[in-house]
Amino acid sequence: MDGPLWTETHAPDLADLPQPEVRERLARAVDEPMNLVVQGPPGVGKTAAVRALARETHEDADNDLIEINVADFFDRTKKEIRTDPRFEPFLQGRSRMAKRDMINRVLKESAANAPMSGRYKTVLLDNAEAIREDFQQALRRVMERYHRTTQFVITTRQPSKLIPPIRSRCFPVPMRVPTTDETIGVLADVCEAESVEYDDDGLEYVASAADGDLRKAVLSAQATAVEHDEVTMQGAYETLNEIGTDEEVLSALDAAREGDLKGARSTLDDLLSDEGFEGNDLLRELCRVARSKSDASPDAVARLHALAGEVDLDLSDGLDDRLHLTHLLAAWGAGRRTTEQPLRGEA
Repeated sequence: MDGPLWTETHAPDLADLPQPEVRERLARAVDEPMNLVVQGPPGVGKTAAVRALARETHEDADNDLIEINVADFFDRTKKEIRTDPRFEPFLQGRSRMAKRDMINRVLKESAANAPMSGRYKTVLLDNAEAIREDFQQALRRVMERYHRTTQFVITTRQPSKLIPPIRSRCFPVPMRVPTTDETIGVLADVCEAESVEYDDDGLEYVASAADGDLRKAVLSAQATAVEHDEVTMQGAYETLNEIGTDEEVLSALDAAREGDLKGARSTLDDLLSDEGFEGNDLLRELCRVARSKSDASPDAVARLHALAGEVDLDLSDGLDDRLHLTHLLAAWGAGRRTTEQPLRGEA
């Protein structure tokens, strides 16, 4: 989709959040900063809500909101962490530092630095269900030490994965799936801001198809508008029937077969975070697309299914979906390079 995404250009303010109870709870944190756990299923707007809160509370939100996706740490190598522009100033001259110590240092330095405006800053930890318990203990100590100058906001779809000492230090903000009517309201506001014509049936169709995933609804409306210059029932039906994730799944498989593990991992991250896949669901999609749309040999597809069986239990246990699926593709890609024909340019 060409052009900026509507989810970015029309990021909601606090008053625009579709769930009234969330607006009420977050409004309390504007004048009285507190640690928060924003919890709910994928796509309901957890990160967008935290950004809206930061814009409301900080004069310089661009600098006083520090966003750290847990995948930025646990799914990356030491070199990738050390060269990330956000973390590089904290880690200069510390190439021998263990990954655990690198993560702890980034957390401490992010919390310790003085706010650019006002009395405090906000550190957002996104997708916190993937934080191991030993790192959660380190996080608890950082939260205790810097509670006067730093507000911690943790977003998660599985609050039970957080240790009790962290949950007890945070005010819970449950975010439910928005209703169809609430989603329609958001879509109408965005279409009007974009000067895109729409009808009620078109917005209702897009909202219903998104099944409570607000991000998906907005992007589906944008895709319909790009293709038809309006959002109508017929246009949305034609567009959404063409939209799917098969191409993204296929690109992850192709990247793994070509030895591009970084590209495969990036696509997996998009599918899990942006598209809202659960680990087991994405595992099934990888096998289905490999079988039906990939040019991989029957032996390679069979090997992928065998590897999938090995990681299925780990995914059911609710562990790190990205890590297990990345290992799956890495193992599959490595097997391909030894059992199938060489790739182009290889001897």
